[in-house]
Amino acid sequence: MNQKIELTFYSDVLCVWAYISQARVDEVAERFSNQVSIDYRFCSVFGDSAHKIGMGWAQRGSYAGFANHLREAVSEFGHVKLHPEIWQRNRPRSSTPAHILIKAVQRVDKRQCRAVLNELRLGFFERCLDIGTRSVLNAALEVVGVSVNDVQDVIDSGAAHADLEADRRDQQTLMVQGSPTIILNEGRQKLFGNVGYDVIEANVLELLRSPAVGAASWC
Repeated sequence: MNQKIELTFYSDVLCVWAYISQARVDEVAERFSNQVSIDYRFCSVFGDSAHKIGMGWAQRGSYAGFANHLREAVSEFGHVKLHPEIWQRNRPRSSTPAHILIKAVQRVDKRQCRAVLNELRLGFFERCLDIGTRSVLNAALEVVGVSVNDVQDVIDSGAAHADLEADRRDQQTLMVQGSPTIILNEGRQKLFGNVGYDVIEANVLELLRSPAVGAASWC
């Protein structure tokens, strides 16, 4: 059996463009389930949401202005829904707790990583939940069916924090600019931002077509 192609998906769980792109990555996972392996990794865009939005958008309406920006961004994407009070109430202070949780899930049951990530994104964007709080994070685990105690043990051990630091270190090595970024072909192919599914699929198909492992593709 041929080795699977590795696709690395860097994102911040609070990033709306990553939320939009998640469906495209899910489609790759479904269509190429036997040929592509997806590694979910995280970069910090909303590590300090008060600084990112409260200060960064101070001259553009602060949280209300940022929420309007999100509504405009998703208006052309039918698969994405936003809660009318997003970023107006239950504001997560940081995306870091969610990232640490998912790194722990990857150690407890890696197969459930995508399901937990999707549940957290739905919780924030559609239900306006503060996914930076332990109660909401644990509830997401329970919905998916991942042991809360096992995940907490990994977090308490420091292993999840170390794994998140590894994501940050590799982000710098791979020169990942932000969220979302898709990495293929050992860093040779990098898709950053709002990239359509057809472009992602074309890159995957080119790698599947190329007979030389590790060779630079023409894509």
